[in-house]
Amino acid sequence: MGLRVAQRWFDRSALDDGVTRLWERHVDPWIRCNIWHVRGRDRDMLVDSGLGLVSLRDAARDLFCRPVAAVATHVHYDHVGSLHEFETRIIHSAEAARLEDYRELATLDGRELARALPEAVAASGETPPALLIDALPHAGFDVALYGIRAARPTRTVEEGDVIDLGDRCFEVLHLPGHTPGSIGLWEAASGALFSGDALYDGFLLDSLPESDVQSYVRTMQRLRELPVRVVHGGHEPSFGRARLRELVDAYLDLRAL
Repeated sequence: MGLRVAQRWFDRSALDDGVTRLWERHVDPWIRCNIWHVRGRDRDMLVDSGLGLVSLRDAARDLFCRPVAAVATHVHYDHVGSLHEFETRIIHSAEAARLEDYRELATLDGRELARALPEAVAASGETPPALLIDALPHAGFDVALYGIRAARPTRTVEEGDVIDLGDRCFEVLHLPGHTPGSIGLWEAASGALFSGDALYDGFLLDSLPESDVQSYVRTMQRLRELPVRVVHGGHEPSFGRARLRELVDAYLDLRAL
């Protein structure tokens, strides 16, 4: 492939309110998810964990020096790759079995991704590159052998459950549509929503094999009424309430429902 070995795999940016965003700098935007670390008094929370190409825990030791509740907003491979590294692993009950016996699509080959998800690629108007990384995570890495390490959830959650960090509480919102078990994490006190792939500032995928447009519409209608201050999505930069309404309205107009 002729790719160099990356000197640093993760970038990060500290936001306000004890939130740090991490991302895999050598991964194509098609599968480069946001990894969120939230500082709490008694424990921290991790929202999604990337592709698992490099140990997230080792790369960000300074962030993971205390107990951490690692949450997967849904089961797709770009969000659960390093989940197995953490003692507390949380996912919605609808996708727990899929995480424990992982047989989902997991590839770094953009052509394979396009073949597997032709409707999503066509709807997005963008074709994935042939290779979804632009550097190797380590010497001798074989793209063809990439896969996700299955992880047994230590806790499954439902709508209304709470993840308590001591001084901060995040309510689980069940936000189906992208996948059946997609969730968001809502902190009413701060108006912060971690929305996973239910909502981000980009093209929203609702034509995947497990997606459901009717459910997605109901999720969007619900999110439109949420008194959000800031949305930390599964991809792309964070945004506020005005942008949330623009994105929701555009989706509802697109689906004309």
